[in-house]
Amino acid sequence: MNGLAKTSLAAGAISAGLAVAFGAFGAHALAGRVPDDLLVVYETGARYHFYHSLGLLVVGLLALYRGANGAGAARPSASSRLLGVAVLLLTGIVLFSGSLYTMALTGERWLGAITPFGGLAFLAAWGLLAWEALD
Repeated sequence: MNGLAKTSLAAGAISAGLAVAFGAFGAHALAGRVPDDLLVVYETGARYHFYHSLGLLVVGLLALYRGANGAGAARPSASSRLLGVAVLLLTGIVLFSGSLYTMALTGERWLGAITPFGGLAFLAAWGLLAWEALD
């Protein structure tokens, strides 16, 4: 298994596990302890965290497939694009979900100003993945 496939699959699995843990924490430990509107914010962070963890798994599977059939060797740009997708997904998780988690836990609503940067990272990741698929 190539390094990008191994790293993306591991990162996606760890990230998905964390998303489940954060989601369970929000559902069980935060209910009644934070205002309802911030609980909804926290749940949004957990949901997007999980969705984009699945994206990391997709990147790992694509890297594995491309390495197994030799397509990656003929197209070195494919590996760098897939690496870019993985980095953007991780960046989006940290900025988008992380800012929402922190805002909900601290009540510091100004952290919502960071969230769109994570959303832009998510959009860029999916766009780059589409470019890779069409190339």
